Amino acid sequence: MPTGNPPKLQLPFDLGTLAPIRTGRLLIDPLRDSDAEDVFAYQQRPDVVAYLPWPVRDRAASLAHTQLRAGQRVLANDGGAVALAVRLPGEPSLSGAGDRVIGDLTIILNKAANAHVSVGWVIHPDFQGRAFAREAATALLELCFGIGAHRITASVDTDNSRSMALCERLGMELEATHREDRYEDGRWCDTHIYAIRRRG
Repeated sequence: MPTGNPPKLQLPFDLGTLAPIRTGRLLIDPLRDSDAEDVFAYQQRPDVVAYLPWPVRDRAASLAHTQLRAGQRVLANDGGAVALAVRLPGEPSLSGAGDRVIGDLTIILNKAANAHVSVGWVIHPDFQGRAFAREAATALLELCFGIGAHRITASVDTDNSRSMALCERLGMELEATHREDRYEDGRWCDTHIYAIRRRG
């Protein structure tokens, strides 16, 4: 059996203490209420939500969902989640306030005692094909390891070839496939579980 240091996540993890993360082209910081119009631009699209645990949302529902997620600022207990906005500096927001949110990132605390978190990502299709997802997701994994995560997982629909390829580029390994674990749109769907662990 592998041995090593006992897991120790830095909890509570408060987004209010997080300095904005600057990658080569992106700015990553906490999701805000004022991001609702940009978020609605992709939450209303069936091609985006096809592989996400979301329904297609109208503007009012998307606003409420963004406000809910923006209000979840502290990761402290198992099952809790926080959301980060992926901003593209120089691209104006649809609301006219600041830089455009082209996607978002999620961290879910699976099991604090095991330093296990799950992550998710979404990028507006208009900004796909430019490696923004990889850039943002790389920063997301670095953030999770930075707060002490030992194991990071991602659940991916087996039809979602883009996210599967991204997981592999991030160095995540396919560990399991859950057969017919979700019933959506009149059919049973399968889920791949990708994971990466702290080394050393």
